[in-house]
Amino acid sequence: MGGIGKTALAVEAGHRARAKGWFPGGTLFVDLRGYDDAPVTADQAILALLDALGVRGTDLPPTTERQYDAYRALLADQQDRMLLILDNASDPSQYLPLLPGTDHHRVLITSRDRPDALPVRLIDLETLDPDDSVALVSRALCDTDERDDRPTREPDALRELGDLCGHLPLALQIAAAMLRRRRHRSIASLVAEIKETGDPTTVLDNGSRGTDQYGRSLVLRPVLETSYRRLPPDQARLLRLLALAPGAETGTEAVTALADLDQETVLSLLEDLAATHLVTPVRDGEGAASVMRWRLHDLVRAYGVSVVAGDVRLRMEGEAARERVLGFYCRWAGAADARLRWLPRMVEPERFRDRSAALAWFDGERAGLVAAVGWAREERYAGAAVRLALRLGEYLDWRRYFDDWITVAGAAREAAHRAGDRRREAIASGHLGLALGEVGRVEEAIEAHTHARDLHRDTDDRHGEASTWNNLGIALHVAGRVEEAIEAHTHARDLHQDADDRHGEASAWGHLGLALGQVGRVEEAIEAHTHARDLHRDTDDRRGKANAWNNLGIALRKAGRVEEAIEAYVEALRVYQEFGDWYGAGQALFNLALAHETAQRSADARACLLQAANAYTRGNAPTQAAQARAWAAEFA
Repeated sequence: MGGIGKTALAVEAGHRARAKGWFPGGTLFVDLRGYDDAPVTADQAILALLDALGVRGTDLPPTTERQYDAYRALLADQQDRMLLILDNASDPSQYLPLLPGTDHHRVLITSRDRPDALPVRLIDLETLDPDDSVALVSRALCDTDERDDRPTREPDALRELGDLCGHLPLALQIAAAMLRRRRHRSIASLVAEIKETGDPTTVLDNGSRGTDQYGRSLVLRPVLETSYRRLPPDQARLLRLLALAPGAETGTEAVTALADLDQETVLSLLEDLAATHLVTPVRDGEGAASVMRWRLHDLVRAYGVSVVAGDVRLRMEGEAARERVLGFYCRWAGAADARLRWLPRMVEPERFRDRSAALAWFDGERAGLVAAVGWAREERYAGAAVRLALRLGEYLDWRRYFDDWITVAGAAREAAHRAGDRRREAIASGHLGLALGEVGRVEEAIEAHTHARDLHRDTDDRHGEASTWNNLGIALHVAGRVEEAIEAHTHARDLHQDADDRHGEASAWGHLGLALGQVGRVEEAIEAHTHARDLHRDTDDRRGKANAWNNLGIALRKAGRVEEAIEAYVEALRVYQEFGDWYGAGQALFNLALAHETAQRSADARACLLQAANAYTRGNAPTQAAQARAWAAEFA
């Protein structure tokens, strides 16, 4: 892409090659200005090349055809190898006539466009690694003033500046030039200025006054603008819309919804944009299961957003596109969520044949889904964004992405409250409470669940009220208010029984059993977990049954019935593993280790702990994995 450092790399390579004696015949360099308003043609470039080779004045052939002949003849007669650098080409017609016609010499061509039709070796340049971005700016400041210690004093701000510049060399050079001029100001001040505007291209260009080592102005937006203006209308439209997509990477299906085109047309346009290095293809997975995603550089995205913002017609086009992609996400997130919650005798969800397919779709689209929920702050998209947020809860809980869950649930609750939708506000508040509880923010969780309970009660939603009583009990239990938790779970159980909701009743029985066990009422706890297990079995809820077996094992171990506890844990582990619930498997294995330790079987306990660590790792629970490994080490 523009600003990636193509010219700098080609020139540096040329200098190093000459220093090694690879090109004793010398180097020829032509800037073809391929992205200017008036690019240099091959016919114009041949005159400059002949002049560099000493052919000028009366020695210059009178016709273009003879000029090319003279050029090739000179190169053919040149015994010492030469290097030809043809810089900044936008079309093969600019450089094909300039090739030497012999493999004795070498040619480097730089371009923003990928010439796939030509038999040339292609080197695609990526943005810099974060460490290299830091080194570039640090060196630029130190070379000017060796006393400039800002990079050493502000390492975090410098890294953030690199991120805001998208690790693009041109943007980093401009930032370094601004810092040199602002030598009495901190790096953090420039970071704050960029973040405040939300558009790095504007800040960097407004503060840029210098030129690079090739005499070209250090400006960013014109580089992006020339690439954009050269695009055909359909490619330019897709680039603008892709800049509005939620998330850093977007799957082909979502791009299709965004553009309102068929998938084959979208793929063709995306491939064309990738050839101009304005879009980067990213493949997730391997083989037949792999998925193609498409990424815009952050600065290209910022430029695209600014183009849309500056035109009323383009804003309307963009708003319609965002509505389409929200509709796409809502539909398929709803289907995937239904598959995750599916139980026998329920209607089969569309598209996703099993839980693994639903989870794979969620995994691939997670960043875009979470970002799209953020659109709930805008009234136009609030309703759809809230619906989307509520369809993500089960998945985010399953994968233990609790920070994301807090983000989407909080946005949904706020938007539903603004819209006066008390039912959805209650559901979102319940989701928020569960997520807050998982990260240890217990008092906030209790507050969220209490708010949800009151809203469900006010809207006469007995099922919602029952579920929220159960969730409130969980938070109260974690907060050490166990007697209140027992009351809450008992209330939830009774409400579920009155509604003949056997699935909800089973959950309430299970959590009631945990609270009873906490206060030493072990026999009652065993009875409660047995009720939960049987109800989950009757509703064919395998995950719920696994939880009930695991919890029953805990109560049996407390009652001193260790061998029965081990049997319960083994049954739980079997179902968790079948289900692909690796966090649950880790819990069952950890509990098995406890039981084996009680039975003084240290080798078995250690083996279970090592297996638990692996399961926790697969279940995105690194803290628990570390705890299991640490305990296993004590048995070594």
